[in-house]
Amino acid sequence: MIPRSTRGRDRGVFTLVLACACLPLSAAVTLERHDGTVDVLVDGQPFTSYVFTGHRKPILFPVHGPGGVAMTRSWPMVEGVAGEAHDHPHHESIWFTHGLVNGVDFWVSDPRAVKAERQGADRIEHVELVRTESGDEGVIESKNRWVKADGTVVCTDATRLVFGGDAATRTIECTVTIHADHGPLVFGDTKEGTMGIRVPTPLQLKDLHGSKGAAGHCTNSEGQRDDDVWGKAARWVGYWGPIGGKTVGIAVLDHPDNLRHPTHWHARDYGLVAANPFGLHDFTGAAKGTGDHTIPAGGSLTLRYLFVFHEGDSAAAGIEDRWQRWAKGDR
Repeated sequence: MIPRSTRGRDRGVFTLVLACACLPLSAAVTLERHDGTVDVLVDGQPFTSYVFTGHRKPILFPVHGPGGVAMTRSWPMVEGVAGEAHDHPHHESIWFTHGLVNGVDFWVSDPRAVKAERQGADRIEHVELVRTESGDEGVIESKNRWVKADGTVVCTDATRLVFGGDAATRTIECTVTIHADHGPLVFGDTKEGTMGIRVPTPLQLKDLHGSKGAAGHCTNSEGQRDDDVWGKAARWVGYWGPIGGKTVGIAVLDHPDNLRHPTHWHARDYGLVAANPFGLHDFTGAAKGTGDHTIPAGGSLTLRYLFVFHEGDSAAAGIEDRWQRWAKGDR
């Protein structure tokens, strides 16, 4: 028998233990450095790789969600995946670029420029891995330079990636600080940007560009759905659909400290999801140039986003609640 004087205390301890048991448990994140990549594992299982050579910009590929399912399109990195469209070859899994920086197209919306990359083109070059750290979270910090085809450096960036996970989710927090260390910078008013992900075919809203198997939906923090999400301002956007007999989803969250938060979204029915604070002309009909943003020489601009790969749709995954917690400093 439990003594009367300790019963209440023991019940409290039991309640606390039970509550803790119901919370998702963080998983160990391990980083493995190789030539040109840093592999990210969650509890020993592949999550993603930071790939900083062989492409016109650093990318994250592949990306595995809960249960190991692929959460981004494989093409053009991998050929022959059934049902995948072969459009927009510059949509490489997860990436950060912009289509108009001092007049230079680092996004590459022009197919002729994509072809030109084989001989050298405007690009974001990896300079240095500053930090790779394993633990309850994995951290990669890197430096990059934005370079014109003729070798002229336009600017540099410092990128910080933080990886996490538990039994039901995987997360990537991406913070990019652009440094105007080679003169003033103008990030121009174009829809072609900026923090992008290309979702797998089952999460697309429609079968376009030759894809087969689209069965997805999307919504945003404002309650707009599917085609109505494109160009709208929102705290977050989420896509979900059936993969391997289960509903899984992707959400991209815009941090409240970001320029022009809540950002506008270049979110397409064929599977592109991109947060873009600059493309106001295309998204709102404002006069061209309204979305231009100048970083003075010696200045900087920091943009921060959170990717959440989850089970269920956006509501079941509690994306709005996650955004509220993240905005207060809790991933």
